[in-house]
Amino acid sequence: MPTTLSESGAFRGTRPYRGTQVRRQRVRAAWTFLAPMLIVLALVAGWPLLRTFYFSLTDSTLSTLGTASFIGLENYLVYDNGQWYGLLTDPLWWQSVWNTLFFASVSVSLELVFGVIVALVLDAEFKGRILVRAAVLIPWAIPTIVSAKMWTWMLNDQFGIINELLMTLSIIDSPIPWTASATFSMWAVIMVDVWKTIPFVALLALAALQMLPKDCYEAAEVDGIHPVKVFFRVTLPLITPALMVAVIFRLLDALRVFDVIYVLTSNASNTMTMSIYARQQLVEFQDVGYGSAASTLLFLIIALATIAYLYVGRNQLQLGGDT
Repeated sequence: MPTTLSESGAFRGTRPYRGTQVRRQRVRAAWTFLAPMLIVLALVAGWPLLRTFYFSLTDSTLSTLGTASFIGLENYLVYDNGQWYGLLTDPLWWQSVWNTLFFASVSVSLELVFGVIVALVLDAEFKGRILVRAAVLIPWAIPTIVSAKMWTWMLNDQFGIINELLMTLSIIDSPIPWTASATFSMWAVIMVDVWKTIPFVALLALAALQMLPKDCYEAAEVDGIHPVKVFFRVTLPLITPALMVAVIFRLLDALRVFDVIYVLTSNASNTMTMSIYARQQLVEFQDVGYGSAASTLLFLIIALATIAYLYVGRNQLQLGGDT
């Protein structure tokens, strides 16, 4: 095969050159196919995000969107007459941040644990397994608003079935206002969210379990290794990538949670999240600038949490692969 020397000193017509050329063609083809999606994504997500950030730098209200003045970072933090003002000095905002982080960490952790347990049960061989798998998905299939309203009635302190059942079993002496109590309201919201989203985690974990090789389990059974040890040494490391996907999706949903908490407890400060806080500023107080600042900080917190989780998860997977 004839070859010619290129400007870089490599010979045209050799395998390395053809491999590089094919790789470049594939990269160009990939960007060509991705370009329409990226353009649509920029229009659908990027433009509203930029507008929200712009409004956060103005004194906009619902009635002065077109005539608002640029005020810089005053919605976030400003020093005036010897005092600091702005979103970063609002105790209710920091309370909503804490509520959101607490809700996300506890609910996602419980969903991960119970989701894996449910997946292990559904992966076992027993009669009626198909019906049980279909039944487990019912909470996930119910719309969030419908399930939250259903639980609102069930948790009612006067005629809710939860209090009636607990009093019948002599667990409590008097009805508990689950969604109105400062002590129980957050845990009630977490319980409802966990009940609804366990099937999602279980479904992803079950899909990962179905793809595991059976040889290692047969060898462990022959060697007489305890099933619990097999789970932590074999099963859990193999399904970790699927669990990471489940956790990242659930973490994103939990950090921007709005509907289930708003239906159950409305604007209560004990359960107010960042999304509910931003909605209160935008809709009830009609302060578009201040509400946009809250929405922008919500986006930044979610982005930082996602990046940190992906970075830690990637390092753990690399360490696991090295060992």
